[in-house]
Amino acid sequence: MKQPMEAIEQLKNKWGKRGSLAFVSAFLLGLLTHLPVMLSDIPNHDGLASMYFDQNMITSGRWFLTVACGFSSYFTVPWIIGLIGLCFLGLTSVVLTDLLELKSNLAVVLCSGILVTFPALASTFAYVFTLDGYMMALLLAVLAVYLTKRAQWGFLPGALCLAFSLGIYQAYLPFAILLCMYLCALLFADGGWKKARKETLTKVGSYLGMGVLGFASYYVILRVLLLIQGKELASYQGIGQAGADQGEGLMQTLRAITLDFWSFTLRGHVLYQNLFSGIALAVLGLLFVIAILALAVKRGWLKHVGFYLIMIAIVICLPIATSCIRLVSPDLTYHLLMRYQWALFPIVAIAFFDRHGEEAFGKESTLALSQWALLIAGIVLVFCYGLADNIGYSNLEKKYEKTYAYCVRLLDRIEQTEGYYQGIPVALIGVVGEDAFPETDLTGKVTGSMIGLSGDYLLYTSENYEAFIKNYLGATLNLVDVPTMGEIYYTDEYVAMESFPGPTSTKVVDGILYVKTENQRRD
Repeated sequence: MKQPMEAIEQLKNKWGKRGSLAFVSAFLLGLLTHLPVMLSDIPNHDGLASMYFDQNMITSGRWFLTVACGFSSYFTVPWIIGLIGLCFLGLTSVVLTDLLELKSNLAVVLCSGILVTFPALASTFAYVFTLDGYMMALLLAVLAVYLTKRAQWGFLPGALCLAFSLGIYQAYLPFAILLCMYLCALLFADGGWKKARKETLTKVGSYLGMGVLGFASYYVILRVLLLIQGKELASYQGIGQAGADQGEGLMQTLRAITLDFWSFTLRGHVLYQNLFSGIALAVLGLLFVIAILALAVKRGWLKHVGFYLIMIAIVICLPIATSCIRLVSPDLTYHLLMRYQWALFPIVAIAFFDRHGEEAFGKESTLALSQWALLIAGIVLVFCYGLADNIGYSNLEKKYEKTYAYCVRLLDRIEQTEGYYQGIPVALIGVVGEDAFPETDLTGKVTGSMIGLSGDYLLYTSENYEAFIKNYLGATLNLVDVPTMGEIYYTDEYVAMESFPGPTSTKVVDGILYVKTENQRRD
């Protein structure tokens, strides 16, 4: 057995200089970007009820999440969870560097920077109580592709990694699929378009086998664990209907997926948020396209029908691969936590240029100019992504402060209501009323798609009120059940009340304290 320092040195040698650079770049850039939220203890709306959460979400298909998040404890400790998450991201960057065969230090740093600053990660940090588990899932998804590529029978351990990744969070399946698509395209490019070699088709089959076996293993384990625990899949995000026959709805689902893909890509304000990031992304895309066309001319791809068929197949399959979860859960709401795979678009552009740029651009002067363009565009994109992340974190802090001030006033009004006593049943209905309080979130265009970081307040349900007042104000509300609130909502007494902070916004009726916080008008 090797001594600890010998093992570390051997691992360092196996990573190589580029692997070490990838880890350090990802970790340090991630730390610089996300340090504000790591050093804070600011919850989002879901975090209010997750100060301590055992992450047993098997009914959502996440049978390994409780194990993945267990190492950092089930308490929400942002600094510790953030460090663990960044370590997983650093390892993911190492695997990606080897998987994409990045040659230059420039490409390694830029790809690492995009990986740890892409706004989907900021939304994940807003749900920090699951961050470390989700980053483990991302690492396992990338590792699944890596093992399949590197070994003859690598699709077997790769499938196991994919199964455990899905068991933590299913949203990183598209990340693995897009990597497989890119690597398969490279295999055909290197093997020639006229007649694919046997080993090329075998490797494509291994990627497909890894995916099928991995998903099947995940689903079998899920069903066994559900049976053991006596539980069923929940209806949340359509997971309970996963695998159901879509019948005539399949074409409609594919159309919806395609429209959603292009809408988010072009108008989602995430892949690019402003003129600078838009130009930077356009430069990377232009370099990518020019490199492909130059190689197509030099290698004679344009003479072979296979080249055109594969390009058409990629264009058609790209939206489906990027949003494939909706094939099994058509009713899924695709929020930003599930869109991390879009970060691969600029990463793949940089990786392809790094691999083929010298051959594609030929002349030394042209190559140097293109490398400068790549460097500047990459730096601008990383900076803009990091800036968007911190705009979101700034708004999250303001949401907390405004929620705190609001709840202090609301709790005081509740306790001053005639007939109030400690433990009185409370019917707290509505969210913060827009009629009485101005909209102060100025970050809408930047954070509009960044779930968990947008908006003015942390309060969306009566349970949010209950959790915030309990955890941050030290008071307990005895809320009535939801059906009772539904009945109260239509009573004459409740309808006649004003919304908070109106003088009649709280009232005791038949032993229940009515609290009205919704808009005064009813649409």
